[in-house]
Amino acid sequence: MADLKTSPLHERHVALGAKMADFGGWDMPIEYPGGGVVAEHTAVRERVGIFDVSHLGKASVTGPGAVDFVNACLTNDLRKIGPGKAQYTMCCAESGGVVDDLIQYVRAEDDVFLIPNAANTTEVVRLLAEAAPEGIDVENLHDAYGIIAVQGPQADEVVRALGLPTEHDYMGFAVADWDGRPVIVCRTGYTGERGYELVPRWEDSVALWDALTEAMAAYDGLPCGLGARDTLRTEMGYPLHGQDLSLDITPVQARAGWAVGWKKPEFWGREALAAEKAAGPARQSWGLLVTGRGIPRQHCTVTVDGRPVGEVTSGTFSPTLRQGIALALLEPSVGLGDDVVIDVRGREVAATVVKPPFVQVQTRQA
Repeated sequence: MADLKTSPLHERHVALGAKMADFGGWDMPIEYPGGGVVAEHTAVRERVGIFDVSHLGKASVTGPGAVDFVNACLTNDLRKIGPGKAQYTMCCAESGGVVDDLIQYVRAEDDVFLIPNAANTTEVVRLLAEAAPEGIDVENLHDAYGIIAVQGPQADEVVRALGLPTEHDYMGFAVADWDGRPVIVCRTGYTGERGYELVPRWEDSVALWDALTEAMAAYDGLPCGLGARDTLRTEMGYPLHGQDLSLDITPVQARAGWAVGWKKPEFWGREALAAEKAAGPARQSWGLLVTGRGIPRQHCTVTVDGRPVGEVTSGTFSPTLRQGIALALLEPSVGLGDDVVIDVRGREVAATVVKPPFVQVQTRQA
């Protein structure tokens, strides 16, 4: 563990007895005592939970024309949003493969804030910095900010208890003052529930975590680890980079074409992605709902009549549905409603092809 980076909340997790593990080069909490992943997952679906996701990257692109520069690099169309709004996007290679998926926040025409994945931040910053024209500054702010996600039906009440704003729309954000400290309040998340991602300064993260812990106690809220974050996002069909998106898995294959500005004249990987879209992908992501007994995992082979037709990219036990679920890349011959078999450690497990999400979406509710 000596070489792993630690979040500003590391000592809080250790004090709570969290099970820690390497995640993207960071020593992060996977689950806490007192129920573990299932209890934490249920808290978010039914009440509220808080997550330390400070391992996620932070970067800024500033200077005249910053919005247009980022728009010419990343997939989604920044011209569809304005200041105070956020957008999911991808950084692609010229091959069309995904270097990273991230959220981009427009603070002003000359100021774009980015939250990439932990392990990919350095590469995203490097690529943008190399491409940046004179006058555009790309800065890695990975250790300048913490991030605490507040997710669940009671997320608004917990955030409001700290005097922070909750009135902005989904994928909107506001810069607020909390006890004399600046906090970016983002109406975003990775769970499918209504929620927020709070971005304090690194040195203010512990105080904010403690205040949130106190506020959520009234709602029987729980601190949640990355184990519950994974089961929650899989139930929604949200991709995880390195599994459901990668340099070998394009946005077209992952059904993430909605986050590609196809009408834009340029972005990295545009030519390859347009060609793949026109030809039709050789494989595409689907959900698999296990009808037998078994929990699918990444790399499990999917077959039809004994013939391999694809592979699981993410698989888990769904605490909400009480059964196995998975995301899988399948060949075009397999479609919605088809019955398939997943090879789980040599055992055949029956499943049906479905279109995620596996559970009802709450994210955009007012």
